[in-house]
Amino acid sequence: MLELILILLIVAAVAALLGFGRVSGAALTGAKVLIGIVLVLFLLVVLGVIALA
Repeated sequence: MLELILILLIVAAVAALLGFGRVSGAALTGAKVLIGIVLVLFLLVVLGVIALA
């Protein structure tokens, strides 16, 4: 999932440099959503709610 976040951030940066504002915004929004999901999952693992094998 972290690779997908990095890919979306790179796409957003390249699109912003080329002047594609909507594509950049969409990629950045997707990256923000995935970062939020990763942070929530991380907190659940740290608190012991979810046990990963």
